[in-house]
Amino acid sequence: MSNKINKLTTAELGSLFPIILEESKPEWFDYYVEEEKRIFDAIGVYIFRIHHFGSTSVPGLLAKPTIDILVEIALNSNEEKIIDAMQNAGFLYSEKQENPAPHMMFMKGYAETGFVGQAVHVHVRFPGDWDELYFCEYLRRHPEIHKEYEQLKIELKKHFEKDREAYTNGKSSFIERITALARHELHPHFSISGASCFQTK
Repeated sequence: MSNKINKLTTAELGSLFPIILEESKPEWFDYYVEEEKRIFDAIGVYIFRIHHFGSTSVPGLLAKPTIDILVEIALNSNEEKIIDAMQNAGFLYSEKQENPAPHMMFMKGYAETGFVGQAVHVHVRFPGDWDELYFCEYLRRHPEIHKEYEQLKIELKKHFEKDREAYTNGKSSFIERITALARHELHPHFSISGASCFQTK
C-alpha cells in the first residue's frame, strides 16, 4: 500500500475501511475475470496457477465485496520484476511477512480517503495445497454450512465493524473446523485444477 496508508494505526485503518457485507452479486465473477486478465498480462510468465477464492467466489454467499485472487508463482520467479509489473498494472504492493512465501500481496480499491472502486486482493504464493480452496469448495457443497458462515459474519460485523483484525480472528475457529471437514471429505479426490469454487487458467 502507499506509505501513508501503511503508517496508519489499526484503529485508523478500521475507521477508514470498515467491514462491509453485501449479498452475492454475479458481477463479482466478472470483476475476477477482468483482474485475472490484467494479472496475466502483467506477470503471466511467472504464473503457475491462479484462483478466484474467498466468499465472493461462492455463489449466493454474503461477503465483503472484495475480490480475492490467489496467484501461485513458480519457485524461480523474479520477485522484483513481479512487484514492478503489478505496480505498473495499477496494484498497490504490501509486504506480508505473516503470509506464506514469498510474502507478497497486491491491492486495488484503497485510498487515503477510504474505498475507491472495486476492492481486489491478490495473494501471491508459491505452489501449494491451500486450505482456503478446500474451505471454499465445502461451502458450495453444503448449504447448511454456507448459512452458518453467513450468520457468523453478521454477528461479528455487529461487534467489530471497525476492527478488521478482530473480525477476521473471530472467523478463525469456524474456518479451521470446516477446513478439517473439507479435507477429510474431499481429499484426495479433490482436484485443485478442477474445483468449481474458483477458476483456473
